[in-house]
Amino acid sequence: MEEQPIIIKRKKKVVAGHHGGSWKVAFADFATAMMAFFLVLWLTATASPEQKRAVEGYFKDPVGFTEGGSPNPVDLEGSASVINESSEDIERSDIQIEDQIVEEMAQTLEQQQMEELFQDLKDRIEQNETLQEFKDQLLIDITSEGLRIQIVDRSQRPMFDSGRAELKYYSQDILFELAKTLSTVNNKLSITGHTDSTPFSGRPGYTNWELSADRANTARRALVAGGVPQQQIGRVVGLSDSVLFDQDDPQAPVNRRISIIVMNKKTAQGIQSNAGRSNEPLIDLTAPSEEQQQEAMDRLEQGNWSEEKEEPQPGELNW
Repeated sequence: MEEQPIIIKRKKKVVAGHHGGSWKVAFADFATAMMAFFLVLWLTATASPEQKRAVEGYFKDPVGFTEGGSPNPVDLEGSASVINESSEDIERSDIQIEDQIVEEMAQTLEQQQMEELFQDLKDRIEQNETLQEFKDQLLIDITSEGLRIQIVDRSQRPMFDSGRAELKYYSQDILFELAKTLSTVNNKLSITGHTDSTPFSGRPGYTNWELSADRANTARRALVAGGVPQQQIGRVVGLSDSVLFDQDDPQAPVNRRISIIVMNKKTAQGIQSNAGRSNEPLIDLTAPSEEQQQEAMDRLEQGNWSEEKEEPQPGELNW
C-alpha cells in the first residue's frame, strides 16, 4: 500500500489584529506630556513675579548668576541655605581672578609692543643713513620703566657744545629721525638730561643741574619739531651728574647724554598718582599768619599799604 505523504498546515495567527497594544505606549506618552503641561500651568499660575523672573533668568543662564537668576529658581523650601550664603563669595573670587588675568595679559601685550618698537628702531638705524652714521652714539634697551634710548657723546663728536644747550646739527638730525618712530606710539615720553662730573663754571649761579635741564628741554623741542605731539611728553628733567653712565670714569664723554624713555603704563600712572592731590592736609608755609593778616588790614585802613623796599646791601643777592 502506497504511503500517503504527511501534510502539515501552518496557519499564521494574528494576535488582536489592529487591536494590538502599541497604542497604549503612545497614550501613556501623551498622558505624561499632558500631566507635565498642566503642572507647568499650575506652577505658572501660582508663582509670584519674582519667581517667574528667576525661572526666566535660569533658562537664559543656567549658572544662575545674571539677570536675576539663581542656582535654585524654584524654592521648594528644601534647598540648602549654604548655597545662597556662599554664592556671593564665589562670584567675588571669580571676578578677582579674572581681573588679575586681564592685568597680566595687558602687561604681556605691552611688553610685546615694547619689543616690537625695539626691533623697529634697530631696523630704522640699520636702514637710515643719518642714524647709521651715528649708531655708535645710540644705546637702546628695555628697562622696568619702558624702552630707553640714550644718545651719548663720543670723543670729538658731542651732542652739544661745551657748556651750551644748543644742539649740534647732526644731533638735531638724530632726534628728527627718532621722532618719526616715537610719534607712532601712544605711550608717554620721558626726556632726561645728564652731564659728567666736571663742574660748570661758565657763569655765576649756573651749574650742571641747570645745564642738564636745559639740554633735556632742547631735546624735547627737537622731538616736537620732528613730529612728536606735545601731549605725548610726560616728563622732562635734568639730573646733572647724579646718574653716571660710566661710574669708573665720572668725566668720560659717555656720561654726557640725553635719555628718552618710552614709558610703560605702570610708570606713566605712577607719575600721575604721585603728582595728584592727596587726602592728607597740606601745610602752606607761604600763607600769612593771623597777625600778619591783621597787620595788613590795619595798614590798608590807615592808607599805609604802600611801602618802599630797601635796597640790597653790597654783596647781597636780590632774587
